Amino acid sequence: LWKTCLKHNEPGMKYSKESLDAEKRKDSDKSGARLSTQGSQELTVPKTDSGGYPVRNQWSRTSQSPLTRAPSVDEPRSRNTVVKAPNSSSTSLTSSASPSQHESPPLQELEKLVSPQNTQIQPTAVVESLPPTPPELDSRRYDPSDSSPHNLTRELRQDPRDLQLRDYAHSCDSQEGISKTREYPRTPPTEWKSYDQRRLQYSTSVKVDHDCMSEVQQWQRQQQEEDEVDEAYWSSVSMLYEKIPSCARPRPPKPKHAITIAVSSRALFNMVDDRKIYEDEGLEKYMEYQLTNENVILTPGPAFRFVKALQHVNSRLRELYPEEQDLFDIVLMTNNHAQVGVRLINSVNHYGLLIDRFCLTGGKSPIGYLKAYLTNLYLSADSEKVQEAIKEGIASATMFAGAKDMAYCDKQLRVAFDGDAVLFSDESEHIAKEHGLDKFFQHETLFENKPLAQGPLKGFLEDLGKLQKKFYAKDERLLCPLRTYLVTARSAASSGARVLKTLRRWGLEIDEALFLAGAPKGPILVKIRPHIFFDDQMFHIESAQKFGTTTAHVPYGIAQKHT
Repeated sequence: LWKTCLKHNEPGMKYSKESLDAEKRKDSDKSGARLSTQGSQELTVPKTDSGGYPVRNQWSRTSQSPLTRAPSVDEPRSRNTVVKAPNSSSTSLTSSASPSQHESPPLQELEKLVSPQNTQIQPTAVVESLPPTPPELDSRRYDPSDSSPHNLTRELRQDPRDLQLRDYAHSCDSQEGISKTREYPRTPPTEWKSYDQRRLQYSTSVKVDHDCMSEVQQWQRQQQEEDEVDEAYWSSVSMLYEKIPSCARPRPPKPKHAITIAVSSRALFNMVDDRKIYEDEGLEKYMEYQLTNENVILTPGPAFRFVKALQHVNSRLRELYPEEQDLFDIVLMTNNHAQVGVRLINSVNHYGLLIDRFCLTGGKSPIGYLKAYLTNLYLSADSEKVQEAIKEGIASATMFAGAKDMAYCDKQLRVAFDGDAVLFSDESEHIAKEHGLDKFFQHETLFENKPLAQGPLKGFLEDLGKLQKKFYAKDERLLCPLRTYLVTARSAASSGARVLKTLRRWGLEIDEALFLAGAPKGPILVKIRPHIFFDDQMFHIESAQKFGTTTAHVPYGIAQKHT
């Protein structure tokens, strides 16, 4: 305008009021894109694509374009900042661009568009905006209540289909039936039951409509139900039998860990009458007799009490050590025929003996099987077989029953040993038999600190000592169900020291040591009441038999030549 005025003031030109008004109207027509609405900020028309959505800079993520820039604090805000033509889906007018970008519409049309009737936003056009832009894209937080051009422009950029889906989701969330989550009853921990228990309580876990199932599906369903019923039945039966104490038979120990005691049928049971039939009438009559009387229980023999005491030690060990394998394992070793085995089995089960391994050789000698069974001790009533086993290096003894009954202790296994030619070698007896007792005493005093050589039953004493230490480890020394005795004719003053030092050198403990100095052993054994007494000389065996002691003769050493 000022330039125009100067132009009119050029020489030769006359300034007038009419000319100034004409210039004003001409300038307003040219700058039609500029519009002042109640002193507010300018409105620009953004660039749009063919779908009517604003075009953003595709190369910049973080830069703020004029369309997304938030208004500053100093800029005044307009009450009517969004102009939307009714029934228009392609253009949305915001602040107008510069005059050089668009051709300015007439002033009257702009005034109509900016009027309150047209600028009022329809309720369906304004929806809740999306969640705030991630920090790396836009650090400014979005306020739905803000009606600034920045927020309204973001609303216009939303896809109408996305807005409809979000409105539907909000309406679904507001429904009371859908918003609530389904709650399931929880069983307290004290009422939990195993799978088998639930199956017994509930016949089927899922109700199925059989009319909607095919024949194959129905057959599969029937098989599944039958399997469930069978499994539930057998689980209930197994639980029933586990509660019955009589059915709980302990398993035999593994042979490589067990202390194997092989016992003949004539040592375990009294078969004197059966033996006479065999010797007088022959093998066929003997077998016929056994088959006829196979349901007749045999009476106990000389080793019967000893075997029962071994089982008591096993039971005590299992109480202290449930997984213990170092136990006594009894094997019935006999040359009887297999047909006789039925009567032996019936007698074993009748007395409750835990004997699981049998060896019936049918007339042949069973000595060849002793090593295969890892035998630690062999007890038999046949002295010839015992001598054969001694030659094979197996601890063996011939059993003799006592002449009269004796009360035995049922709570403790008591084993008595002689010293020379039983636990120790027979070297000292050689000197006593050949040179007399004086030379014997001098020899023992001279070699007091030299350990004696081991005898045939030294290994069995070691096995007993190993089991005793298991009870000592549980502080059961006074209640130990196993006790050992040394009953010897030696004199303690002259030859007793070497015996005790030899046991100490071997690492063995003997519970009681009795030095009799040549006195009879029978009366002492009555006080001890052992389940078995091992000795190498028959006159000590006969002396103990008269008092009712069960004895076991060890046919070893020089004493056998003088007997």
